[in-house]
Amino acid sequence: MKIFKLILVILCMICIFLLSNESAKESDKTSNNFISHTIIRVVKIKKTNMTKEEENKIIIKTTPIVRKLAHFTIYLILGLLMANYIDVYKMDKKILISLIICFLYAISDETHQLFVPGRSGEIKDVLIDTFGSFVGICSYFGVKKTFKTKK
Repeated sequence: MKIFKLILVILCMICIFLLSNESAKESDKTSNNFISHTIIRVVKIKKTNMTKEEENKIIIKTTPIVRKLAHFTIYLILGLLMANYIDVYKMDKKILISLIICFLYAISDETHQLFVPGRSGEIKDVLIDTFGSFVGICSYFGVKKTFKTKK
């Protein structure tokens, strides 16, 4: 079971690496084409006569938010998986250890992006990633404590 939990952590890290390895153009295409266009479809339900210019304004406004939410979400998942893995060990400070590992991975991820065409490493993204991890880790241990208390 321990190895399976570790494999899940590694797979999540690989997913993050592959997403970070996309050039800026590829990454923008993913954000714009899928998520932002979904938002536009929802808005069009309420406003059927939307112009192309209005659609482009929505894409410009939503893309940065979508990208930051993507950072937060993938690291929230990493935090959950990391906490689940670290929890198999008999040790103190599991939350802190899980958070430090996720934080270090966020730093390595942003450093990696410095070498990807059109991408940059951002301290702000490290903070968003770390906060996402923190929420995931606290959620894991919070749910665990809740179920343990009810037994």
